[in-house]
Amino acid sequence: MIETNTTRTNRRKFLEGTVVSDKMDKTRVVQIRWATKHAKYNKIVRRSTKYKAHDEKNEAKAGDMVRIMETRPLSKDKRWMIVHILKKAE
Repeated sequence: MIETNTTRTNRRKFLEGTVVSDKMDKTRVVQIRWATKHAKYNKIVRRSTKYKAHDEKNEAKAGDMVRIMETRPLSKDKRWMIVHILKKAE
């Protein structure tokens, strides 16, 4: 018997960060920052990673806070997509 009411849970990752570059067409570079404790010295260490994210309508500009979602590979480096612009740059 085939169940018609099956729902698949979305296991994609979501991250929030700042757009640091909007110079490419339909692509934005988003920097994600976080803090972690060093294992040996117990000091708080600030880290960051940059991800290339797809922006179909070229809406996000440099300085905007955005939420990005993991997606299938769209190009050599692009594996994320901008879902929401949380806060516009001033």
